[in-house]
Amino acid sequence: MSHHTIKSSYKDLVARLNRFPQGAPPSQTLYQILELLFSPKEAGLVALLPIVPFKANEAAKRWKMSVTEARKILEELSSRAILLDIDENGESVYVLPPPMAGFFEFSLMRVGGNIDQKTLSELFHQYLNVEEDFVKELFTQGQTQLGRTFVKEQALSEDNALHVLDFERASHIIETSKYMGVGTCYCRHKKMHLGEACDAPLDICMTFGASAESLTKYDYARRIDKVEGMELLHQAQEHNLVQFGENVQSGVNFICNCCGCCCEALTAARKFAFLNPVHTTNFIPVVKEEDCTGCGKCVDVCGVEAMSITSANNPHKPKQKKAVLNEDRCLGCGVCVNVCKTKALSLKHLGKRILTPVNGAHRAVMMAIERGKLQNFIFDNQALWSHRAMATILGVILKLPPIEQLMASEQIKSRYLGKLLAKY
Repeated sequence: MSHHTIKSSYKDLVARLNRFPQGAPPSQTLYQILELLFSPKEAGLVALLPIVPFKANEAAKRWKMSVTEARKILEELSSRAILLDIDENGESVYVLPPPMAGFFEFSLMRVGGNIDQKTLSELFHQYLNVEEDFVKELFTQGQTQLGRTFVKEQALSEDNALHVLDFERASHIIETSKYMGVGTCYCRHKKMHLGEACDAPLDICMTFGASAESLTKYDYARRIDKVEGMELLHQAQEHNLVQFGENVQSGVNFICNCCGCCCEALTAARKFAFLNPVHTTNFIPVVKEEDCTGCGKCVDVCGVEAMSITSANNPHKPKQKKAVLNEDRCLGCGVCVNVCKTKALSLKHLGKRILTPVNGAHRAVMMAIERGKLQNFIFDNQALWSHRAMATILGVILKLPPIEQLMASEQIKSRYLGKLLAKY
């Protein structure tokens, strides 16, 4: 009977994870990962937690224990970066982040600890890179994705720089951040345990705001200032790394500095390019053929294999080569422009701007609608009885086009929402 209860607790945890837009498809490998990260008791308790941030008294009520007992468990889970512990007016507010970007990465954001990180890395590789269901669901469902690409600002001409909004600049995120941390790159750390890591910097992935405060509190990240943050951007440029960050305009929680050989986001962008797994910038490189020598440097640094070398078809120089861009694969990061010695590559503004969610709540609601999970936000957290939560959700829905509003209404099946939408 106890064995059945243990299995049940992990199944309940998987069901809880899949109430969020960024879910985790069940598999034997996933259960092995969760067994490394959670005890059976913890799995059962976490399965009962709400999707939105909560306080210790809410956890105590759901767990049927005292607030003191609940707080002790919450602090233990936060110390292992399973939960994020956010300070709100001197009181801890907790949130269970999704697996990615979330507690999967956090488990490898520092070296050492009590977890067998080599075994965990092997399981992550199996679950994310071999089985692929998780990555497909994370990066290819719906139109609104988890992350977006930041353009390399050094690759912009003076004219193009005028087209870049503040939230599209990694430098602006750093300069305006009130709290910033740097941690070990989950992707390269995982590859290190597999014996496949490249020589790109390991301690270079940045977190911001409340996430950074929680991760630095428990030594999963190290607090840095704006000067060091800008140095990290320069270091990323020197190693031809792509900035991949949270797909929001304000309140960005992370910016990773990604290489094509190790990083999950760029791997997904290569494998599933036609499904647009990563939002691009508003720029695309243009090849000035008369200046291109076909050296191949742009091909070498492109993390998504959007550049290739082909014959220049010059009858006077039959061996001459030129670079060719596959626009459907390109992220518009500008890394290729930075390495072109002959200035044959430049960035062109697309004209049509890529839409970016205003904040995390906007993105989460959009992802939930597109993935058919909006009802989880409403009923799992009793948002209909919380003015603040419901106002946030409705504020997003009321700004949506009619088709998305209909999708939202059908998922919630609420007469109240239907009447409200009918007024607009």
